[in-house]
Amino acid sequence: VQLQASGGGLVQAGGSLRLSCAASGRGFSRYVMAWFRQAPGKEREFVARINWSGGSTYYADSVKGRFAISRDNAKNTVYLQMNSLKPEDTGVYYCAAGINTSGYNYWGQGTQVTVSS
Repeated sequence: VQLQASGGGLVQAGGSLRLSCAASGRGFSRYVMAWFRQAPGKEREFVARINWSGGSTYYADSVKGRFAISRDNAKNTVYLQMNSLKPEDTGVYYCAAGINTSGYNYWGQGTQVTVSS
């Protein structure tokens, strides 16, 4: 599976962005999909994940209530809707795919999100 993230950009605090991650290759609907982010000088951290059907989601406390992960298996795409953005949301956002939540085998190249105060 190859993953291509897009949709990042520069936005003011309080604004919104929608990230997309398009997957190529077979078996997209079998994978747990997740978003991670890495801020400058910090380690990569988990943001959100969604199960194969889209019926189960899980979020980091820092984004709960502001971000929403979703997927369209017909389009082999996972999304991250980000609302009420804060400067601390700034970073490179990566999408990832895995058979289960124990580990992610496939990673996209990342898309930059910058939130100005």
